[in-house]
Amino acid sequence: MITIEEKKNLVNIAVMGEFTLADFKQFEEQAVHKLQGGNTTNLIFDLRGMLSYTPDVAWEEIKFFSRLHSHDFNKIAVVTDDQWLTWQAWLSRLFVDADIRVFGEYDEAQDWVAELTGSRSNS
Repeated sequence: MITIEEKKNLVNIAVMGEFTLADFKQFEEQAVHKLQGGNTTNLIFDLRGMLSYTPDVAWEEIKFFSRLHSHDFNKIAVVTDDQWLTWQAWLSRLFVDADIRVFGEYDEAQDWVAELTGSRSNS
């Protein structure tokens, strides 16, 4: 299950439990809608509550970021304390032009993403 909050230049995604293909498709729809506005778009993925993800999510993520939207995002913050997810985020940097960073604390990720715009997003 995911929750998505959309703000001026931010799509904020929190994953709880299993991250499914239907969840990822919901994220894609929100992100593409935000990109159509023509503004700088940043992402925060809060994965601290994620227990697992389905294999089709991994494949869809590769397609979405590396093939379809590799140049469309400025900053992508990943909030996790899981070493495997941290490694995956660093590997994603090979396929995406965005500045991707991993944070252990949500507030740190939010502050970093807000640096570009000069204003902090409210949670």
